[in-house]
Amino acid sequence: MSDPRSPALRVEQYLAETLRGGPIHFTLIDPDKSPGARAAHVARGAVELGSHGILLGGSTGISREVMAEAARAVKAAVKVPVVIFPEGPGSLAPGADAILFMSLLNSRNLDLVIRTHARTASVVRALRLEPIPMGYLVIAPGMRVGEVGQVDAVDREDVRGAAGYALAAQFLGMRYIYLEAGSGAPAPVPPPMVRAVRSAVEIPVIVGGGIRTGNDARSLLDAGAQVLVTGTITEEEGFGAGFRGILSEVRRARGG
Repeated sequence: MSDPRSPALRVEQYLAETLRGGPIHFTLIDPDKSPGARAAHVARGAVELGSHGILLGGSTGISREVMAEAARAVKAAVKVPVVIFPEGPGSLAPGADAILFMSLLNSRNLDLVIRTHARTASVVRALRLEPIPMGYLVIAPGMRVGEVGQVDAVDREDVRGAAGYALAAQFLGMRYIYLEAGSGAPAPVPPPMVRAVRSAVEIPVIVGGGIRTGNDARSLLDAGAQVLVTGTITEEEGFGAGFRGILSEVRRARGG
């Protein structure tokens, strides 16, 4: 496969090609906690262990300068896509390949549903960031993202509600749906909810928050998750048994 950072291969094309081989994994790095060279070190180690891409984001208030420094360092260190996971317009920065252009579907704040997107779309284009249209759905407990995002978190038992949001996102033209339990959540999104969402939509299902072990990963993958995102596990434990177990389950699901 050609270099996914090449202009000839956009990030969504890379994702589509890679997903044809089975589920994939993204490592989320917080540039405030792991700036510059540290971000590059984490990214390099994650990719060597099998992660398929790097997301940059996490904290509230990440400055453009800090984000740009991390993007440059990570892109120099790895050959997988480097994608901004924005916490707000202030984290828009040059240097990454793409940005998750995501609508926080269950927020009470219309800025996070569409208004901020309207204000920043031209900036995304000027920075030459590939926008990846995505519906972002916060599942209880939601943690910090639920508070900052002013969400009405979907109850963990409300599988029909989650499936409805996901299908609506697909009908609106979004090309991915992200189920988020929240960074540091005590448990991941419930597998029955993942299964219901996967059954309802044709777009890829991303799951993040609370994934700490291989067993967590296996349950979500068996339920139909196509992309797993982890961040807290590497912040707290580095590349220990938890992270390695998660990637082992992704390889298993891919037939490797």
